[in-house]
Amino acid sequence: MVSYEVSRKRWQESSKYLAGGVASSLRSSMKPLPIFVESAAGSRVRDVDGNEYIDYLLAYGPLILGHAHPVLTEKLHQAMQRGFTYGLQHDGEIELARKLTEILPCAEQVAFSGSGTEAVMLALRLSRAFTGKKKVVRFHGHFHGWSDSIFTAFPSGDLSAAAAAGGGVPPGTAGQSELALEDIILLPWNDEAVLEETLRTRGGEIAAVITEPVMCNNGCIVPKRGYLERMRELTRENGVVLIFDEVITGFRLGLGGAQERFGVIPDLMTMGKAMAGGIAMSAVAGKQEIMGLIAEGKVNHLGTLNGNRIATTAALATIGELEAGGGEAFARMERLASSLAQGLRELLAKHGIPGLVNRIGPVFHMMLINRPEVTTFREFSERDAAKYALFAERMLAEGVLVRPSGLWYVSTAHTDADADETLAAADRVLASLK
Repeated sequence: MVSYEVSRKRWQESSKYLAGGVASSLRSSMKPLPIFVESAAGSRVRDVDGNEYIDYLLAYGPLILGHAHPVLTEKLHQAMQRGFTYGLQHDGEIELARKLTEILPCAEQVAFSGSGTEAVMLALRLSRAFTGKKKVVRFHGHFHGWSDSIFTAFPSGDLSAAAAAGGGVPPGTAGQSELALEDIILLPWNDEAVLEETLRTRGGEIAAVITEPVMCNNGCIVPKRGYLERMRELTRENGVVLIFDEVITGFRLGLGGAQERFGVIPDLMTMGKAMAGGIAMSAVAGKQEIMGLIAEGKVNHLGTLNGNRIATTAALATIGELEAGGGEAFARMERLASSLAQGLRELLAKHGIPGLVNRIGPVFHMMLINRPEVTTFREFSERDAAKYALFAERMLAEGVLVRPSGLWYVSTAHTDADADETLAAADRVLASLK
């Protein structure tokens, strides 16, 4: 019997001093309780009770090289000897900015920030300043951070709540200004007709369309054939800035992200998570004519820790490791993710449990749902979220850490042995769920 007694005591202690007992609200959804970590290395995490887990949570995405990668760790240690942050410029900023303009198709210039939420805030501000318009189109089931001006009723604690179908845009949390979302137009994703009608009738007031090029958090749903291409055409025709939120897909679907994979180039992109291998950093990249508004002083871009030495060192080290071997790291991650996804599909069929596994690159979403495919957020919302949460809880007891919502990440540190062990655990857990 797996014990979480020490984690339970830590959580009780933490709850006395830390609001909610966790540092990010999403972590409270873990069952049977939020576990506390003692150490981590490679693909493994060890908790304070001595339990070891194969980790597919990967800190909700950033750890593309796994935990405590030796090259990243050594370069960070060296950088720390020269100071952490200065409030002044340094060569690391130039080197990283140059590298990003070389590898990201849309990037003519970049701006650094600390989190995906901040990057989205800047991209929206640039879009409004560039176009002189205010409205922003976003989509059901997409996540663009938790700032007041973009955070809607998705996500809920277990990522199960759908956004309202009409009648205004529901706020994502108590305490949001009732005016914060008045400039948001919320549309269904993967619906070309609705997007075209909206842009043609309201293009004169729309500054930007912001989209995840793959709806990763909710079903890992890829765009329908031609959808992103049509989105690109319509935004260009109507003077609307197209923003790809690649906080998840950036550096996971290849160094050039989803825009490189799909061959659709946005005006602006946001990136974060895997960019710095677990160190807090994000960025906005895009056309010089838009990014140049910062240099002109028309758009303020602030942040005490923006482009600090630790963050730029981490990003350069992470990109360097992903570049090594001519993309071999991506091929290995994709092969392993494909093997895991196919193995889970076969196990669902073996145990007679309706379910799907949607995968792109080294990320996939497992859902328990009685559908042959899922291509929209409305369809995804039909899944049995509670039953999957139970699956995740029982996988934890088997020594496999997965996100309770169903999104799995694979890192360069995962091995074939990890995959075999994971599928053996899933076989036992799915048998217990019948």
